[in-house]
Amino acid sequence: MTDAPLTTVTNAARLLKAFRAQEATLGVSELARRLDLGKSAVHRLLTTLAAEGLIEQDPHTGGYRLGVVMIELGEAVKVHLDLHAAAGPVLAHLRDETGETCQVGVLDGVDVVYVDRLESAHSLRLFTETGRRVPAHATSSGKVLLAHLPEAEREERIAGPFPQLTPHTLVTADALRAELAAARARGWAEAVHEREIGVVSIAAPVRDRYGEVVAALSIGAPTARFGAAARRRHARSLVEAGEAISRRLGWTPEREGRGA
Repeated sequence: MTDAPLTTVTNAARLLKAFRAQEATLGVSELARRLDLGKSAVHRLLTTLAAEGLIEQDPHTGGYRLGVVMIELGEAVKVHLDLHAAAGPVLAHLRDETGETCQVGVLDGVDVVYVDRLESAHSLRLFTETGRRVPAHATSSGKVLLAHLPEAEREERIAGPFPQLTPHTLVTADALRAELAAARARGWAEAVHEREIGVVSIAAPVRDRYGEVVAALSIGAPTARFGAAARRRHARSLVEAGEAISRRLGWTPEREGRGA
């Protein structure tokens, strides 16, 4: 019983991989032969995957092919691979210029996931590892990413209420809505003591070639080193670094604002 779900997932993955061949479509019989599975099992897998948009059936031939969702997933993977390559040199330069921890985050639901990160050389520094998931409402990266969503999607994600991580955390939709408007207006966001007392960060948007905000570039540091004056001083460099990564992704300035 424990292994059955894993076997099903494995077979579903094998079935999807079968479509890496160049055929326009594949039928149940051919898939059963390639996977060494019964036709009924293959049909059940196809029905389930089709319901999720991963597979679709050609109405004319009855054969199956990869669905639109697989194209969307492929584009998401490409964006992340491109993002890592584009961000690397800029991230290193920003960390060296500011001396503080710099990172790149992407939005996943109501969380931010950090996908790239370079630590400060200071003995007192932040320790948020790459891959960590944090609440978007309490981070500067999350505010940037939420701020540039289409309005309907943004309103859905900030419906709240949100967990109060510190006494400074914004927990209502109205408070967060005002903060996001401010971030859009000035081109960067900040979070002061909102996720953790003593920690402050600022973030700016990273855009793809279509002008859509796909990531946030942020600088984080202990409050003792990153007061209001330091944040204002580094904000310009941060915004310019975000634009530099965006250009490496194919963005041009005349497209700015299309994703806002």
